[in-house]
Amino acid sequence: MVLDPIAAWAIVIVGYALPLIHIAVSPSAGPWKPPPGSGCPFSPRAGWLVIVLLLGVFGWLLFILSRKRRATPR
Repeated sequence: MVLDPIAAWAIVIVGYALPLIHIAVSPSAGPWKPPPGSGCPFSPRAGWLVIVLLLGVFGWLLFILSRKRRATPR
């Protein structure tokens, strides 16, 4: 079975581009700069971008689920 080029581009756009754009512009993804005093060179937002880049839609679902978990009062 050969994948149609339009279907292949749709998979790339929906599976990778849209999740990356969503996290890049979402205010709840965290700041672009790492927290002061942390030893990690990555910010929370950059970390989420790496996770989504590696896991695709599954990383996006992890991001969405973590936002819902954080939004509920304890």
